[in-house]
Amino acid sequence: MQWTVVIPLKPLERAKSRLAPAAGDGLRPALALAFAQDTVAATVACPSVRDVVVVTDDVRAGRELAALGAHVVPDTPGDGLNAALAHAARQVRSRRPEAPVAALNADLPALRPGELARVLDAAVPFPRAFLPDAAGIGTTLLTAGPGTELRPQFGGPSRARHRDSGAVELDDIGYAGSVRQDVDTGDDLRAALALGVGPHTAAAAAGLLIPD
Repeated sequence: MQWTVVIPLKPLERAKSRLAPAAGDGLRPALALAFAQDTVAATVACPSVRDVVVVTDDVRAGRELAALGAHVVPDTPGDGLNAALAHAARQVRSRRPEAPVAALNADLPALRPGELARVLDAAVPFPRAFLPDAAGIGTTLLTAGPGTELRPQFGGPSRARHRDSGAVELDDIGYAGSVRQDVDTGDDLRAALALGVGPHTAAAAAGLLIPD
C-alpha cells in the first residue's frame, strides 16, 4: 500500500516555543525548519509513501519543503492543527477517494525511511491506527485506510484520545524509535541527536549547547 502523508507545520516564528530555553528565540525558527526538512526528506524517501503534503502558511518553509519533493498547501481553514489535517486529508481524497492517508509530525529529525515504512506497513490491516510518541503521551503518526476518515486529535495527551476514538495503537512492530522521537524540549533534542539526526538538523544544531 502506498500512502499519502500529510505533515502540518506552524509558521516558523511560532513553532517549537518550548525549545526556547535550550536554543533561544534566535535559533528556534531555524531548528523548526531543519526538523521539518529532515522529516520531509525521510518521508519522501520512504518506499511506502506515494506523496507528501505539507500544510503550512509559512512562505519560507513552504519553499524549502517543496524543493525536497513535498506538495505544499495552505493552512486551511485556519482553525488549528486538527482542522488543517482533516481538511488536507479531504483534499487528498477529493482527488483519490480510496487513498490511504497518514498524518505525521513535522518534528522528527532522526526519522529513518525504513522505520517509517515498517510502521506504515503495520497500519495497513486497520481502518485507523496510531503510533505514540517517545514520551508515551502524545502521537507522532495517525493513519486512515481507504474509505476511512482520518479524525485527527493531535495535541497534548493525544495518545489516550486517539485510542479512545477507536484507532488501534501500533506495537510489536520492531524498532521504530526514529518515528516516535519528536522534539519539543531540549531533552527531546538531545535524544534525537543521540539517535542520529538528518543533515539539516545536524547543521542547525552544530555548536548548540543544550543544558542538562
